[in-house]
Amino acid sequence: MQGVTVIDHPLVQHKLTIMRDKQTSTAGFRRLLREISLLLGYEVTRDLELTTKTIETPLTEMQAPTLEGKKLVFASVLRAGNGLLEGLLDLVPAARVAHIGLYRDHETLQAVEYFFKAPSDLGDRLVIVVDPMLATANSSIAAVEMLKGRGATNLRYLCLLAAPEGLARFTKAHPDVPVYTAAIDERLNEKGYIVPGLGDAGDRMYGTK
Repeated sequence: MQGVTVIDHPLVQHKLTIMRDKQTSTAGFRRLLREISLLLGYEVTRDLELTTKTIETPLTEMQAPTLEGKKLVFASVLRAGNGLLEGLLDLVPAARVAHIGLYRDHETLQAVEYFFKAPSDLGDRLVIVVDPMLATANSSIAAVEMLKGRGATNLRYLCLLAAPEGLARFTKAHPDVPVYTAAIDERLNEKGYIVPGLGDAGDRMYGTK
């Protein structure tokens, strides 16, 4: 699918398999999500622009590569997005953070906003939206719309799992936002959950139901 990158690194796929297993503990799931987010983060930031600066090594002066432009923004779709956020901040500690509070109405499956806080200069930064599951895409579409409303123009969407139905809806709504995911699963069930999936990522992270 155009605009969609599946990150099929063996370590990503191995860790994802353990996360899918219903026997994996809450602590294990949380740890694996943090670990896998580091690996996903390498891919979603692979083509960041570089410039050079003058430094001195213990032996000589040199022109060394460094990231160009303003710091990244990681936009976490609460609450499950925070599981990916923690690992990404290990990778890029200086990144700015946006929080987007959305929950899914279980009757309509529509996204309902309850919180939004973001840096003021989104138009000058690369914004990477993070949420483990791209299922119906209602929340992801709403999150990107909120960020664009604040001036963001350079966005990417990073998730752990995606459903074909959600991908189709998201790429139609936001064709300018590339999607990075570890896997595209078979389908959505009648309740809007990804199958085979891994259950509700937030519940598995925090031990809630």
